[in-house]
Amino acid sequence: MGYGINLTQKAAYFMINQTEMKSIGESFKQRRKEMNVSLKEAENATSIRMSYLQSIEDGDVSKLISPVYAQGFVKQYAIFLGMDGEKVIKDHPAAFMRAEAQEFSYGIGTLEVRGNPGAGVKWFPNAIWVLASVGVLLLAWYMARYFELI
Repeated sequence: MGYGINLTQKAAYFMINQTEMKSIGESFKQRRKEMNVSLKEAENATSIRMSYLQSIEDGDVSKLISPVYAQGFVKQYAIFLGMDGEKVIKDHPAAFMRAEAQEFSYGIGTLEVRGNPGAGVKWFPNAIWVLASVGVLLLAWYMARYFELI
């Protein structure tokens, strides 16, 4: 399928991923409740969307944009909770593997191309300048012939 990993291996990675993320999420949720902090307060302090924080606590990193974002969010959230974010990442490397390809509903790859409303008229000012220049040259030539300078 992809990168030499068969379906059985992907299923095993997925199970490890889920189990490890659930344990990380439970520890985060427990620590947040010990600190008596709401998800909204955590969102304000970390600048991570509340839905992403909830996904981390639920152990569902598949709702996060990518494994790299998952690692960054988990690290930042751990630091906010007074935990060692680097240690959490290092202790649970399988938690951030993604077995299946992810489809994005938004992001850099889906930026829409917008047309310029005035794009069709850009040639018009240039055409006017070209016609005016040709007209001045023709007038100069005609005047030179009229006054017998040529």
